[in-house]
Formats: sequence, structure tokens, C-alpha cells
Amino acid sequence: MSTFEAVARLGGVSRAAEELGVSPSAVSQQLRLLEEQFGVLLFRREKRRLSLTDDGERLYQTTSQALRMIRDVRSAIVRKREGRRFVMRVSPSFGVRWLGPRLKRFLDTNSGWDLRIDATPDFSRFETEITDIDLRYGPGAWSGLHSEAVLNDLVLPMCSPAYRDELTRISEDPRQQLASARLIDSVKALYRWDFWLTEQGIDTIPSVFPIQLDRSSMAIQLAVDDGGVVLESSTLAIRELVNGDLVPLSPSLPVIEFPAYWIVCPARHRNRRIVANFSNWIREEATEHDRLARNLLTRLGCTFSPPAGMDIA
Repeated sequence: MSTFEAVARLGGVSRAAEELGVSPSAVSQQLRLLEEQFGVLLFRREKRRLSLTDDGERLYQTTSQALRMIRDVRSAIVRKREGRRFVMRVSPSFGVRWLGPRLKRFLDTNSGWDLRIDATPDFSRFETEITDIDLRYGPGAWSGLHSEAVLNDLVLPMCSPAYRDELTRISEDPRQQLASARLIDSVKALYRWDFWLTEQGIDTIPSVFPIQLDRSSMAIQLAVDDGGVVLESSTLAIRELVNGDLVPLSPSLPVIEFPAYWIVCPARHRNRRIVANFSNWIREEATEHDRLARNLLTRLGCTFSPPAGMDIA
């Protein structure tokens, strides 16, 4: 019927074929089949133009109305579907190690939504990209955007039990152990070895490290594999700490604590139901995670300290 409607509306086979993206012969064949089906002529052939017969006019009025209704319904369905879409951007290691294992719980209570998550270190450009929120890793205070800290980082030197035993045979002093250790540097972390060593008053270790990785997940795995000591986030390494695959290098070295994971979006996005639902859910998950991490590190003998001399909100 769409072929008939196009020919009747445009008054010619060629123009209808161009609009529909088919050949004129295909349009003519469709018209002949339709007239054979109805057993009446629908068009008068007048030189190079077609005009509707009375039967054709009645069919056109009904067909055009029906197609218009179909288009309206389709548009409504598409709008509704797009209105049920939730697009989020998240830091890669945090997305894989922390958010991913928890997503099912969110989806169980928010069914019916189309969810898209882009795991990338690049922040969203909200004015030009279709994104509801960023779950950002960073110092906070992004100009022109609503930002809410939802989870602190708890950063400490960690290694495998076997590597710690190896260092203990060198010295009981963790500072002397570090002088002999292979240090794994997470180059995109907010809090890195150079800051930490300065705060701890350790100046016997070079500021350029031979092992530099741009993904925390890789740095953590290397430490699990007895590859060295990593200064990393217990937020990202909680599974390894719980399982005993990683241990603090020494309880005498403080856990550095600061806000690091943020919900970021234009203020107007906070009015969207799915953004509010996700924000409430992640606050609850973050609170439970923080309780677990603090209890675990306290049992391991660790103490907590804010960073000194760093521009972190």
C-alpha cells in the first residue's frame, strides 16, 4: 500500500520510485498487481501523468490515513523506547572491577530499561553527546556540572603474600623492603608512588619507576602474580584482599583516604527518574562496600590517613 500511496500523492511512477528508492518498473508492477487484486482500475493513464479513479480516490484516502496513523504510532513507540534508555560512562578499571559485579542487582530492581555503559577514561561532553551521567574517577569540582562524591579511595602498598615473605627476608623494616622491591606504578591513578614516598619521608628510591601501567586492573594483577609492590586502591582490589591474594605490605604504613569516585552530570539530568534511581542505588552499594573495606583493613592492622599536600577535594 505504501507504493500506491506514494504514486497517488506524487502523481507519477518515476517520482514515487525515487522517493521509495526502487526502480520505476518495480513501482509499475506493484500497481498492476494491486489493480488485479481489487479487480478495478485505480488510475487513469493520461500521457505522462496518472490520476486517480473514483475507486482509487477512496482507496487513497483510507490508505493515507492508515499510513499516517502507523507513522504516528511508530514515532510514539520510538519516543517511549528512547525515554527508557540509560547511558552512562565509567572509568575502565572501576567499571570492570567494582561496578560490573554489582550491575545485576541494579537491573533486578530497574527492569525494562535499555542500558549502555561506555568504559573509557574520557569524560562525557554532555552538550554534544547523549549521556545521562558519568561515574568519574578524579579530584571532583568539575565546572558547570553537578558532582557528588559517592565513594572514597583507600590507597595502600600491596603485594602477594609470597612477595611480602621475600621482602621480609631482606629486612623487617618496610622502608628498607621498599628500597629492594619492584614498584608497580599505576600512571593514571590520582595518588602515585612519588607523592606517597614523599609523604612517608622515603627518598632513597628513584622517582622514575621501571614498571608503569596505565590500567589499575593490570597493575593489581601483576602484584597478584608476585610481580612487585603496587600502590593501589582497595576499592579496586577488594576481591584480592578478601581472598588473601594481596596483603598490605605493612600495617605500619597508613591507608591514604580521599574522595575519588563521583556521579557527574548536568544538574537538569538529576530530574530523570533513572538517574535518581541509579544515584540512590550506588550510594547504598558504596556505603556497604566502604564498611566492608574498612572492617577488612582494620582487621589487618591498618590505620587511615588523609593525603597531605595534594590538591584532592
